[in-house]
Amino acid sequence: MAAKHEKYKQLLELCKTLPATPTAVAYPCDDSSLEAAVGSAKMELIKPTLIGPRTRIEAVAKEHGIDLSGLAIEDAVDSRESARRAVALVREGKAEALMKGSLHTDELMHEVVKHDTGLTTARRVSHCFLMDVPSHAEALIITDAAVNIAPKLEEKVDIVQNAIDLAHALRFPEVRVAILSAVETVNPKIPSTVEAGALCKMADRRQITGAILDGPLALDNAISLESVAIKKIDSPVAGRANVLVVPDLEAGNMLAKSLSFLADADAAGIVLGTRVPVILTSRADSIMARYASCAVAVLVAAARRADSRKAVI
Repeated sequence: MAAKHEKYKQLLELCKTLPATPTAVAYPCDDSSLEAAVGSAKMELIKPTLIGPRTRIEAVAKEHGIDLSGLAIEDAVDSRESARRAVALVREGKAEALMKGSLHTDELMHEVVKHDTGLTTARRVSHCFLMDVPSHAEALIITDAAVNIAPKLEEKVDIVQNAIDLAHALRFPEVRVAILSAVETVNPKIPSTVEAGALCKMADRRQITGAILDGPLALDNAISLESVAIKKIDSPVAGRANVLVVPDLEAGNMLAKSLSFLADADAAGIVLGTRVPVILTSRADSIMARYASCAVAVLVAAARRADSRKAVI
């Protein structure tokens, strides 16, 4: 069994070679969200602008002994205005990442996905968990467990590509994507198996790029080589997947929470398909998971800067 947080510590080491990422932090008005933003700044992961009611932010900092010296604070009257202003800072080019504070996720995402003033791109917006499971050798990306409720095939193409791009930004040596279902054979009575087969064929035709795909695969034969041997599955992905694409939000949510509460895993969360990475954290997250979410955003932002330079060249 690997040590707890071993994969996250490797991410943090990678970030030491990169500059702190300018980050708009929307409504950090409780101790956990404020501590995560300030702690990430001290680790030189992010360079935050704290957006929210100044008096409340300062009161939380004073109550919990959080040092705000040297940090920019932009006053906003409430959580809604904080979300609007945080998104505006990104559109103004003053931030390369967006971080959720203590406001509700829906409130922040409402501003992110607005057609005229938000941060959407040609890609479908989707969420990825980066799971650090102590009993598993590699970090696991799980998508989508937080944004798309019941995605159709067309939407899953972007969900898969977003996850692949994330894996490359995190410098996975090889990206192996398992399209999950309840079984490992295509069954017309189970729509997710048909969509899995279509996604794999789309990868063969380079409509999805940057990874090896296989599916449908049940969870056991996606991550367990023993299960693969028993079922005699011949696949470069089966038993070795490091990206798990779930059929819908319910399945993804249950998978991620099962790993967290039954396998002592931590889940770093990021939203992709937007102009900049959006750091989503939960009140239940450990401080290490919060730092890891920031580290993921730093690496994504760095990969996008590198891609932009290539495009100019």
